[in-house]
Amino acid sequence: MKIEIWSDVLCPWCYIGKRRIEEALAAFPHADEVEVHWRSYQLDPGAPTEPTTGTAEMLAKKYGQSPAGVQQMQDRVEAVAAEVGLVYRLSETLHLNTVDAHRLIHLAHEQGGNELQGRVKEALLAAYFTEARNVADHAVLRDVAVTAGLDADRVDAVLASREYADAVQADIDQAQAYGAGGVPFFVVDQKYGVSGAQPTEVFTQVLDKAWSDSHPSIQVLATGDAGEVCGPDGCAI
Repeated sequence: MKIEIWSDVLCPWCYIGKRRIEEALAAFPHADEVEVHWRSYQLDPGAPTEPTTGTAEMLAKKYGQSPAGVQQMQDRVEAVAAEVGLVYRLSETLHLNTVDAHRLIHLAHEQGGNELQGRVKEALLAAYFTEARNVADHAVLRDVAVTAGLDADRVDAVLASREYADAVQADIDQAQAYGAGGVPFFVVDQKYGVSGAQPTEVFTQVLDKAWSDSHPSIQVLATGDAGEVCGPDGCAI
């Protein structure tokens, strides 16, 4: 089974959704046969690569909210994050561009497959939300990526170029083709889509349904002595 997850590094619900799908997978009896692949999405492709504005200020301007109103919004999200074990520092985060972070996530997949990609994704989310770091800054990105296991020379080469930019855009285009209006957006076996950081039980239901569809069982209509069979102990003749 393959789960593809479209998300952005600065999306608070994406980190919460990550924890909820992880909770569902932890209880899923076939989790060792599930492949999780991270896809790129940018909530604000026009955001600056050298941020000067905090997220709170950006939200106040975007939604016409007062500072107190924005604080209430952030408090509510932080409370939900705490329910899944995450400690957010939203009032300290910056409004920034995530394209370079996404390019490193693609590098991680090329370098170490889904396992390494997952580690880098987690490290970037933690850096932004729990450490309030500037994940548009190349020095920060290098530190986070190398600590998570990426090759330092390859990280430097990618950050000094536009490598994987096309792959990032291709992911965004695919999300739009699927009809995703936002993130997180989960696609299971290219058949089932789940929009948003749904409760864990919703992910559990989708996993069970997708597994059942890909591993159909048959209904035995006739059993008993009327139909003779040969078994592992031989045939009764």
